[in-house]
Amino acid sequence: MALVALCLWVVVAWVLMVVLTSKQSWPAAYGLIAVGVPLLVWIWVSQGWVWALIGAGVMGSVLRWPLRYGWRWVMARLGRPTE
Repeated sequence: MALVALCLWVVVAWVLMVVLTSKQSWPAAYGLIAVGVPLLVWIWVSQGWVWALIGAGVMGSVLRWPLRYGWRWVMARLGRPTE
């Protein structure tokens, strides 16, 4: 059931990408992250860490821009150049 929920998460993310404008995409990304983290925990508990890692990879490929900005923010806080 958890993997079906992951598939539905991907479908919802795709629909949001198609429907929303660029200004609306960041709040949608925050919502997807808020739903995705408990979903990953559910996958880990029910299916194991391998499927949770695969799910994290799928979610990371969908949310690649928030991950890039988050990585740059962390590196700036640590005082390391990103490029």
